[in-house]
Amino acid sequence: MTHVTDEVRSLIGLEGPVTTAAYPLGHDELRRFVQAAMEEGVIHLHREAANRRGFKDVVATPLFPVHYLRRPSGSRDPFERFAEDPEWDGLEYESAFGGLPPIRLSLRRILNGGVRAEFFKLAEIGDVISSQSTYLDISERTGSRGDMVLVEVETSYTNQDGELLMRVRNTIIMR
Repeated sequence: MTHVTDEVRSLIGLEGPVTTAAYPLGHDELRRFVQAAMEEGVIHLHREAANRRGFKDVVATPLFPVHYLRRPSGSRDPFERFAEDPEWDGLEYESAFGGLPPIRLSLRRILNGGVRAEFFKLAEIGDVISSQSTYLDISERTGSRGDMVLVEVETSYTNQDGELLMRVRNTIIMR
């Protein structure tokens, strides 16, 4: 088993581009997200409750930054690719790992190996959220079903002042 070559190993520690939300966090986006997520936390919906907890306004849920970075209006829908390639598996390999360069392997099946998150600060109304991903580790193992490569990606989410909101580590299994 030699899927993780020196070329692949050289990606460890590589940082991807900084991706910034197209718009600052607004009341309406947050309200709709909180309702869709069926979140009952009053600090996410009611200014008075947020004030009592020391916030100047309502604040986002802890995982909100992961969902707020989305395609800007007018950009190409990635699923239009199905019209061009009906066999497409739905994964944009070029952007699958936070804008990091794809890992070129013969293993094309991708599985979620787990997610861990650390929370530092809740996003506030007016925050402009950015993210940046890094390849933390790339290793290989042989399991009961054959070879696999484990890719650990860490993504940090910050606000416009560079304050760390959260850090997410994803383990991706390639088989």
